Amino acid sequence: MQITGAKVLVTGANRGLGKAFVEALVARGADTVYATGRRPELIDTPGATPLHLDITDMASIEAAASRVGELDILINNAGISTRAPLLGDNLDNVRREFDTHFWGTLNVTRAFAPRLAGGAILNVISALSWYVYGPDSNGYAAAKAAEWSLTNGVRIELAAQKTQVTALALAIADTDMMAAYDIPKLPPADVVAMALDGLEAGKLEVIGDPVTANVKAALAGDPATFYADVQGALFGKTT
Repeated sequence: MQITGAKVLVTGANRGLGKAFVEALVARGADTVYATGRRPELIDTPGATPLHLDITDMASIEAAASRVGELDILINNAGISTRAPLLGDNLDNVRREFDTHFWGTLNVTRAFAPRLAGGAILNVISALSWYVYGPDSNGYAAAKAAEWSLTNGVRIELAAQKTQVTALALAIADTDMMAAYDIPKLPPADVVAMALDGLEAGKLEVIGDPVTANVKAALAGDPATFYADVQGALFGKTT
């Protein structure tokens, strides 16, 4: 998959990783970059084409799909974090997590998949697809685990039309979503560069940082050992 000359659509493009994706795609010579969001008037990246798209609203998805012609690459980046526990007072925010990360990603993919034959999809998942660290991560983690499974399933279903499906998994990019955490964070531009390099190289999965690499490696071990000191395990420390 080559980015130069490609027509690309990015969800959640007004800030954070989404904005960094749009900037990098323009810089790499993409022919058209549809930068989408619920408030396209906030999208001001030079060279991008702002487009309204709320991935939790089917009418909005259908309207965006009708305005976009040919497409080579779809980047499913839009996301939220409600800090919802699974056993809280109500499930409203857990449903919002799934409506965004699972159903939103799936519905956008279904809308654009027919025009992505020979093209590519990049889904932004998370290290939290594979672990949790506390109650306020549980709704997000469950939804991201579902999105990881969705990514793997869509890859198989689209193989016949030669659509590459790549996952970007990361933990700690310096975005608004991670602003409350006083820990080292990667610049969004660095994560995006790694993701786009992986996409062009045909990788099925791009691991965005050492934390995520440690989490994935730990899956082969005893979960009791991992969760005994989850923060230490994440950052490569021993106890």
